[in-house]
Amino acid sequence: MKDMQAQLEKLRVQVSECELIRDLATDKFKRELFAGLAEHYKALVSEVERAIVSAKSGSARSG
Repeated sequence: MKDMQAQLEKLRVQVSECELIRDLATDKFKRELFAGLAEHYKALVSEVERAIVSAKSGSARSG
């Protein structure tokens, strides 16, 4: 579980960094690229969060 939490935090950092680069970029292509990357990382964050909830509820049932 700790490894999933650590990965989740790394993904959240990636979202923040992509959004920052997007906001600072002067080139339209780079803005769009980093906006897309941020959205992709947000989707991954959601998937990992769901996996963590599922793992917690599974361990609560068996324990």
